[in-house]
Amino acid sequence: MLTFSGHLAPHKRVIGFFAVLVAAFAAVAILGLLVSMLGTFTIGGLPHLTWTFLTEAPRNSNMEGGIFPAIIGTALLVLIMTLLGVPVGTATAVYLNEYAKQSSVFARSVRFAVNTLAGVPSIVFGLFGVGFFVQFLGKGLDGAVYGDTNAKVFGEESLLWCSATLAVLTLPVVIVAVEEALRAVPRELREASLALGATRWQTIRRVVLPNSLTGILTGSILAVGRGAGEVAAILFVGVAYSMGSDPGLTEKFMHLGYHLYVLATQSPDVEKALPLQYATTLVLLALTFLLNFTAIYIRSRLRAKP
Repeated sequence: MLTFSGHLAPHKRVIGFFAVLVAAFAAVAILGLLVSMLGTFTIGGLPHLTWTFLTEAPRNSNMEGGIFPAIIGTALLVLIMTLLGVPVGTATAVYLNEYAKQSSVFARSVRFAVNTLAGVPSIVFGLFGVGFFVQFLGKGLDGAVYGDTNAKVFGEESLLWCSATLAVLTLPVVIVAVEEALRAVPRELREASLALGATRWQTIRRVVLPNSLTGILTGSILAVGRGAGEVAAILFVGVAYSMGSDPGLTEKFMHLGYHLYVLATQSPDVEKALPLQYATTLVLLALTFLLNFTAIYIRSRLRAKP
């Protein structure tokens, strides 16, 4: 409400001042919390980030040696998870946005499933991974390939099934991000392509997807950030306490998040393990940031192209 002088009434100015103050305080608090966390991990873990720590396998109940197998395992897990999850999530988003009628029962059912998956606890995905991927799909593949459901090749906990479990966990993130990117493509571009005689699929492939590629990469970035640090979802599906540095797709593997969990909960010497926890946390954060920055760099290069 304006006064006769053309200025805001005093109580409006006071409310506006407090609104800005609360917003600024919240922003500073978030920034301060992040700086405090990174400072704590850096001060406590940086002195232990030696070449030996980064390149050797753990020894003596993970209290000596390094975390190289966990670094390799985490990187492979995120890479395979992205290769499995992003194409499926992108295809689902394309169907929902480009083909399905928004009022159809099937489309609403798919959206309900996506929203439900987004709210499921990660430990439930872990149990699903054991039941579906390991027991059902894995043993089925053993029976089909080797003629024996007890061959224990695919029907065992492994890197492949952990990646598939995390791909399912991150599907809602990818679908929502890609669908928003598809909606941002102007409808006029689609109509122009169809008017020139292109089919719907040609329009999607040559017009819609290239113009929404940065949004697809955004979905990939969010999926990487969500999946890289997950531990509960892979706890029963293939992660191991200690393994070699070259895990196969059908073998168990080490993971930085699980390695950190083991150091924090099962270490024989808590005080000695604390610096190792900080150093492992720094490596996990650095790996996650590196994967994210790589995707962000690719996205920025694509945006810069004419």
